[in-house]
Amino acid sequence: MRDAAAAASFSAPPRPAALPARGTVFGFDFGLARIGVATGELETGLASALTTIHAPSDDARFAAIARLLAEWRPVALVVGLPAHLDGSGHELSARCRRFANQLHGRFGLPVFPIDERLSSVAADSELAAAGLGRWRERKAVLDAAAARLILQTFLDARRHARP
Repeated sequence: MRDAAAAASFSAPPRPAALPARGTVFGFDFGLARIGVATGELETGLASALTTIHAPSDDARFAAIARLLAEWRPVALVVGLPAHLDGSGHELSARCRRFANQLHGRFGLPVFPIDERLSSVAADSELAAAGLGRWRERKAVLDAAAARLILQTFLDARRHARP
């Protein structure tokens, strides 16, 4: 498990020169059963929930991701990296790092892991406040909403890091 300092290094925004001023960025909330996907724009700094991938195998998951990438043509990808509140590694941290590495290897895009602590809790609260009172209604869109929060955090950090 990594310590808090190492986990924090994954949440550092990229240098402004590392990405173009404009372009689409995808955010992923990786899970063993589902992968939430969000899209955002570097120019506006806004993220939106896109979809949730429900696929039984890695091949099917990556095929679904490939279709989305072909349609949206993002310039970079962001993957939520779970950590415990104290910054120590989470049980899924290694799987998320592997997923990030696979995305980079398969699609050749820059991938930025970012701290995703409490993103699902915050997304659930937002969905409930938006009127999705029943858990089953929220569950259907929760992973994409969490991916939106992960990506929005990345975009906000990038904007604040600019000179």
